[in-house]
Amino acid sequence: QVQLVESGGGLVQAGGSLRLSCAASGRTFSSYAMGWFRQAAGQEREFVAAISGRGGRTSYADSVKGRLTISRDNAKNTVYLQMNGLKPEDTAVYYCARSWATDVASSPTYYNYWGRGTQVTVSS
Repeated sequence: QVQLVESGGGLVQAGGSLRLSCAASGRTFSSYAMGWFRQAAGQEREFVAAISGRGGRTSYADSVKGRLTISRDNAKNTVYLQMNGLKPEDTAVYYCARSWATDVASSPTYYNYWGRGTQVTVSS
C-alpha cells in the first residue's frame, strides 16, 4: 500500500511563497508520475501540476504557469511544489497524488493514490 503525506501548507500573504512537500512510501517511486491537485471550498478538485517518473517532463494548469514549479527527488521519494507569487485564488487544500502511469497526466482518473491534503491560505 502506497502512502502519501503532504506538508508545508500554511497561511501566507498575497505575493508570498510556500513550498509543499509530499513524501511517498514504496520502492518504485521513480516508475510513476506524480501530480498536485487542489480543491477550494465549494469547488471541484482541479489539476495543478504533474511530473513524469524521472522528472523529464512537467505539465501545469494555465492558472499557475510561471508561478508554481513541480519537482521531485527520487532518492528521497519526495515530490515538491514551489509556489511563488501566491494569489488569494490559490487558497485551497492541496493534494499530492501518484499516477499509475509514467508520463504526466492532468486527469484525476490517471491517479490511484492520494494524500490527505494540506491547507494553503493566501490572504489579500
